[in-house]
Amino acid sequence: MVEHTFSRATWLNSLHMSALTVALLQEEGIAACDLLAGSGISEQDLAELQKLVNPEQEQQVYANAVRLAPRPALGLALGLRTRISAYGLLGYAMLSAPTFGEALRVGLSYPVLLGTYFRLALEQEGDIAWLTAAGYSEDESLRAFNTEVCLGSLKVTFADLLGQPLPLHGVQVDYPSGSGMARPYARGFGCPVSFGASRSAIGFDAAWLTRRLPLADPVTHKEMLEQCRRQNVEFAARRAWLERVRGLLAARLADPPGLEELAKQMNCSSRSLRRHLAQQQTSYQQLLDELRFTRAKEMLQQGDIPIYRIAEALGFSETASLRHAFQRWSGQPPSHFRG
Repeated sequence: MVEHTFSRATWLNSLHMSALTVALLQEEGIAACDLLAGSGISEQDLAELQKLVNPEQEQQVYANAVRLAPRPALGLALGLRTRISAYGLLGYAMLSAPTFGEALRVGLSYPVLLGTYFRLALEQEGDIAWLTAAGYSEDESLRAFNTEVCLGSLKVTFADLLGQPLPLHGVQVDYPSGSGMARPYARGFGCPVSFGASRSAIGFDAAWLTRRLPLADPVTHKEMLEQCRRQNVEFAARRAWLERVRGLLAARLADPPGLEELAKQMNCSSRSLRRHLAQQQTSYQQLLDELRFTRAKEMLQQGDIPIYRIAEALGFSETASLRHAFQRWSGQPPSHFRG
């Protein structure tokens, strides 16, 4: 039985996971600038941790990490470093919940605040509770990496909530085992792992759902839930507004509306539009570049579309302009992304 679910989080996420990725691989001698290439995230951004980023930016950091450190279970290593404090107010609301099961239900109730690339669901099958991760819709080549991050972070979250490691019944992943994956998975999760399963999930004895949490506090819990509710409403409104702006730009990439025209379509002045975009740590040009970059990669991966056609579709007057822009966005020439 599905108790609660949450889908992909708000369009803007914190820099926490990008910062963790860079910190992890800097320990192995990989430069931050190489890990951030093409993401629009600077080292200064990581130092200040004030900027919000969209999923494409975060996924670009992940793609760079996989390319620069191509080893089994890299995402799992990252997930196992993700503490519950990464979830901010939501993390404190979960920590102060009365029971483990209630803490999980709180997390599942606030999809905008959790920041995941999956639709999660808590299901009980007999004596075993499964937290499943479905609905992945990002770059397929990063499916295993993102699943590892998700399930690994859940394992750590369980331990943070309970104040002790949660014995796991098993882990299932919906992709086959790659070379060298079995050992780090078994070591990281500490339980049997089934590759090539029909779903991705992490399972434990359902009796733990009624376990009282060591940091349970009804007063703090009530206060944190109210703050989560307010933050969730605010983030959802920001996401809807920003997605409307993105939709207007995406519909006209070959001939994008200027700032003045876009402002009229949004029923505001150009000054207000600039201000609202700045409040969400973005700008007209940044949104346009992100949309063009995403569309360019999609067209390149089709393999047979000439570069000049892609340039036309994205509103560039000549192919050289697209090549220069693509190098700036990704740190790689367009040919690197050919399908």
